[in-house]
Amino acid sequence: MAQQFPFSAIVGQDEMKTAILIAAIDPGIGGVLVLGDRGTGKSTAVRALASLLPPMKVVQGCRYRCDPASSVTACEDCARLRPNGQSPRTETAPVPVVDLPLGATEDRVVGALDLEKALSQGIKAFEPGLLAQAHRGFLYIDEVNLLEDHLVDLLIDVAASGENVVEREGLSVRHPARFVLVGSGNPEEGELRPQLLDRFGLAVEVRTPDSLADRVEVVKRREAFEQDRTGFIAQWQSKDAAVRRKLVAARKRLMDIQVPDATREKAANLCMQLGTDGLRGDLTLIRAARAQAALDGQTCVEPMHLRKVAAPALRHRLRRNPLDNADAGTRVERAVTELLGD
Repeated sequence: MAQQFPFSAIVGQDEMKTAILIAAIDPGIGGVLVLGDRGTGKSTAVRALASLLPPMKVVQGCRYRCDPASSVTACEDCARLRPNGQSPRTETAPVPVVDLPLGATEDRVVGALDLEKALSQGIKAFEPGLLAQAHRGFLYIDEVNLLEDHLVDLLIDVAASGENVVEREGLSVRHPARFVLVGSGNPEEGELRPQLLDRFGLAVEVRTPDSLADRVEVVKRREAFEQDRTGFIAQWQSKDAAVRRKLVAARKRLMDIQVPDATREKAANLCMQLGTDGLRGDLTLIRAARAQAALDGQTCVEPMHLRKVAAPALRHRLRRNPLDNADAGTRVERAVTELLGD
């Protein structure tokens, strides 16, 4: 794996970094959309996540790296490797962070016939695509708002079902494809289709630093990284390790976090006040607040946790208001202040 810029060394952009950590704590939140200016560390933060995450246990020999703790036989590889429900051999593997390039073909994304085996051995074998590689990890799409429509439709289907189905060239393959979708882009270059926008659990905005000290520090750290990558990574290793321990502890306590009915009512009231469509906003707000409480080392979700995650959980779910020129994030913050106080 290529040496990545340390997560802890990223200057500022706290909302983006927190949203990525929350999605890593609870993948069921539905992914993160990062929108903002070019050159603000969007792709750097996502790729830095790869070196931050602890390795995961996988079924040895499974091309999809299925979870050995799962009682469900999720793919044909697992059916072969653990007959009659026997416990399979296991190994550890890094959590994948897979890039989906804009020019990728559908075959590259979903998988296709392995031509080498077909031509040399006459065997119809399936060659897994990017969705298979991203299973139990992260699928990252830079400039997601420029993604072709047919790939958008495909991602929506797989993200909703957690399964990739390939029926082509005489193949019939079904394999698990559960991943955290992370997209980044510049809103000035085009809007995201509403169907895909709704699939992202959290949406954060990043801007070019307006502080002289921050701009100087960004350049300083980037130059140090380019000049001596190994030394720079070693310099930040202890801080990244501390974030990793915090993330692992949050995952362990997540399901034990209590959500009082009063907090659920505040969350629902906030969504009603903002006029969000459907109930996905309510569900995401509560899940994100629970993950935030776990990250903070708390045992119960409080209004302060709702306040921290309200903007990323709801800003992309608001309808345009012709009578209100404020941006979505400002409208959310205003409603939070009215309902929850300063």
